[in-house]
Amino acid sequence: VQLQASGGGSVQPGGSLRLSCVTSGSIGRFSGMGWYRQAPGKQRELVAFKSIDGTTTYDNSVKGRFTISRDNVKNSVYLQMNSLKPEDRAVYFCNGNGLSGNYWGQGTLVTVSS
Repeated sequence: VQLQASGGGSVQPGGSLRLSCVTSGSIGRFSGMGWYRQAPGKQRELVAFKSIDGTTTYDNSVKGRFTISRDNVKNSVYLQMNSLKPEDRAVYFCNGNGLSGNYWGQGTLVTVSS
């Protein structure tokens, strides 16, 4: 099982980015998919999570700015990030977990600076 993340880049504060994560095979194998991030010198933290039943969870720091979505036809999960702040700078990882295990994408770098 492979997860391929993309969409990172460099934006100014207030800008937007959309991260994508495509899974090899059916996304239906994952009961939950999420986005995590890891800033320099910090531990990896959960940003957003969406379960197969549609329940979503967001870190308080991104509520109202980030939106996670899941496309079962395209075997993909997305993270729409709006109103980006310098503190959002990190490497973002997609994650899928299910009965077959816990899987990580390779990470995509998001930089927010003026």
